[in-house]
Amino acid sequence: MTDPIANQRRGAREQRTLAGNRRGGAALTVIKLVHTLAWFSIESCMVYVLWAGLTRQSDRRAGIAAAVVAGESLVFAANGFRCPLTQIAERAGAERGSVTDIYQPRWFAHNLPAIHVPLIVLAGYLHTRNLRGAT
Repeated sequence: MTDPIANQRRGAREQRTLAGNRRGGAALTVIKLVHTLAWFSIESCMVYVLWAGLTRQSDRRAGIAAAVVAGESLVFAANGFRCPLTQIAERAGAERGSVTDIYQPRWFAHNLPAIHVPLIVLAGYLHTRNLRGAT
């Protein structure tokens, strides 16, 4: 025999869990969207720094874009080489907390640090070359 009060409590508990999962899912979507937009902005700065270095335009704009890239790199390093949004994603209910599955191909998002570091080194070389040649 089933207890109607126990069934009612179980049903209410399931409803709360489902509502929490919907909120968590929406929060994770927002976190991934914010992460993707931040990534796009930072990578746009990286592309500009590389382009400016290749075209020998080591100017204030390149410096500002480089500061954005450096700031992001410092935040990443200071957080133990883990994106700070990972902790936020975990609190929002992500199973593994990773936001590397931003709206990019998984292999690309997972390898971003390995792709990014050589580009930073190249940009540094190009702008050092430009500034030494300008004096």
